Amino acid sequence: MVIASIPREEIRHTRAVQDWLAESRQLNRRCGPLSETTTAQIQALPLEQLEALADALLDFHGPADLATWLAANA
Repeated sequence: MVIASIPREEIRHTRAVQDWLAESRQLNRRCGPLSETTTAQIQALPLEQLEALADALLDFHGPADLATWLAANA
């Protein structure tokens, strides 16, 4: 698979993808497995909001906190 002329193997090593993978793991630890819908909502966020989510997730206690944050910031 090639995205924007960059092979898939190389995309996995970009900073943005590494950050997303780390954040995704943290979200899964706090909120359980994410649904496809929730994952799509998060992936659609601009970088500024992704950074805000990364900060906010430190205070999350479960999936309701994530849902509330997404409702207020999506």
